Amino acid sequence: MRYTPSGMPLIDCVLLHVSEISEAGQSRQVELEAPAIAFEGVAQRLAASALDETYRFTGFLANRSRRSKRTVFHITQFE
Repeated sequence: MRYTPSGMPLIDCVLLHVSEISEAGQSRQVELEAPAIAFEGVAQRLAASALDETYRFTGFLANRSRRSKRTVFHITQFE
């Protein structure tokens, strides 16, 4: 975890998604790694969470910053 210049807690991480879905009548294994970011209380909770657990994340996709074209998942909640 790190802090923004204004002192807000921030955590950068990578989420791993694994699932199986049906596509065109066939079963398909899906794996995806996505860069993610969380702020304030969510960042503090995430930093204290175990890495080897499964979580359900809620959030939105957006550019990392105004000048960046890199997409990142902004975590707003997790359980």
